[in-house]
Amino acid sequence: MEIRVDIDRTLCTYERIDGRKTAVPIREVIDKVNDLFDAGHKITIWTSRNVISRSDQTQFTKKQLASWGVRYHVLDLQKPLFDLFIDDRSVNVHHWMQGLEIPDLGEDI
Repeated sequence: MEIRVDIDRTLCTYERIDGRKTAVPIREVIDKVNDLFDAGHKITIWTSRNVISRSDQTQFTKKQLASWGVRYHVLDLQKPLFDLFIDDRSVNVHHWMQGLEIPDLGEDI
């Protein structure tokens, strides 16, 4: 299964004042993502950091993820910026952390 995971407000806190530089990792979420990685799922970190900042945040983001111990396969910094994401395969991080399991989606349609 391929799983895409956001960074800001998902893997870490994010305050508009200082933004990414003062972000604090959310250990419980990172541990669950790492468990998915260890279980053989393909983890893609998917963020709007390059889109929002209009500058290349790749090296900063790689160092930050490494310092937090996030395990992943692909880093994609071109997630489009949107206000609401509606999809049949999405799970809100807060619901996921409360025990909502990732559904078995079966074959791609």
